[in-house]
Amino acid sequence: MEGPELTRAVVLHVDRRDRGAPPVSDRAAAARLEEAVGLAQAIDLEITDQIIAPVNAPRPSTLLGSGKVEEIAERVKEKDAELVVVNAQLSPIQQRNLEKAWGAKVLDRTGLILEIFGRRASTREGTLQVELAHLQYQKSRLVRSWTHLERQRGGFGFLGGPGESQLEADRRLIQERITRIEKQLESVVKTRALHRKGRARVPYPVVALVGYTNAGKSTLFNRLSGASVLAKDLLFATLDPTMRVIQLPHGRKIILSDTVGFISDLPTSLIAAFRATLEEVLAADIILHVRDVAHADSEAQAQDVNRVLGELGIDEVRRGTIIEVWNKLDLLPQDERAAREAQALRKAGTVLLSAVTGEGVGPLLELIEGRLGAEDHVYEIFLDPADGQGQAWLHDRGEVLSRKSYADGRTRIKVRLTEDKAGQAQARFGRAIKMLSPAKAVAE
Repeated sequence: MEGPELTRAVVLHVDRRDRGAPPVSDRAAAARLEEAVGLAQAIDLEITDQIIAPVNAPRPSTLLGSGKVEEIAERVKEKDAELVVVNAQLSPIQQRNLEKAWGAKVLDRTGLILEIFGRRASTREGTLQVELAHLQYQKSRLVRSWTHLERQRGGFGFLGGPGESQLEADRRLIQERITRIEKQLESVVKTRALHRKGRARVPYPVVALVGYTNAGKSTLFNRLSGASVLAKDLLFATLDPTMRVIQLPHGRKIILSDTVGFISDLPTSLIAAFRATLEEVLAADIILHVRDVAHADSEAQAQDVNRVLGELGIDEVRRGTIIEVWNKLDLLPQDERAAREAQALRKAGTVLLSAVTGEGVGPLLELIEGRLGAEDHVYEIFLDPADGQGQAWLHDRGEVLSRKSYADGRTRIKVRLTEDKAGQAQARFGRAIKMLSPAKAVAE
């Protein structure tokens, strides 16, 4: 049985060269076009043509010059394209005028990313946040028809048919829907806050994976946790927080959190749409910044991620909690691999690995454990012979370093505890527990 017929699309990257253009990463136009094609392919479009359009003097009515608009119109007609994906932010007027000129549906970068998000989001909060962002985006575009294509599509209707048109007809209906979603989100966000409080009582440290989209975060998450999260060579393959409790080599347990991939020129409104995942980043004890070091634009992508982290409020103090994970070691040529290995050794808090093969994962886990244990203290506890539950309590909540039995039946346990667990231990064991000096902590 054949699948649904794909929408034929032209992908157009607008290369802004005017002085008023906002600063973006120093990425070549060809690489930006390639990324836009990857985004379009994430929603199953058939790419019939790829175009780069330099713009020195953007026009308020069409963004592009009249000659370029006509040239693209000919190519759209020649390729029999139903959709033009414009890798730029378009005003409602520009979008409407280009649709008229090209006789095809037009999606700008924000609309395209929202369409991807609409298809990928799966949790209750993720779905509501995406729909809210979609409605707010659509609210300003009610002046035009969105029903050029007759076939109903997935996502939130950017490629939709007549079934979506009721949202276009009445701004008031959209505003009512926005208000309802915001109320629903308040309830969902409160539920998430309760879940976070529940984890805080455990508590295990949170380690969050972040990085440019398609850097290999989900593959690394699967490698570390043994989970089977969707891990494909697809932009924005993960849009909802996925969390697992894993155990580090020396017994400490952590909560590992996978998050949505960052991307350049992502509007703040869309970052807000994924508060569900980004809250986990802000609350994380350690942030793993996963980078695709085999990608030609690895450095520029890293700058984009750092820019977004700054927008989220990860200040210079918190930067010390970030570990750089240089992924896709297995894809590097031998000479480049040697250079990267030397570079990683010189840069503190950096690990070179392959999430696919597992090479380098051990040193990453050791680094995580070392960072988490830096503020911990070692305690000595003398337990009565009958206190088997006490021993179990310590093994469950701390890292037991040694155990020694005495003739009178007592057991001395030396255990490393986090600050909050130490408080619980003081309440549990009273005078039987005392903190050791650094010298005694390492001496037996």
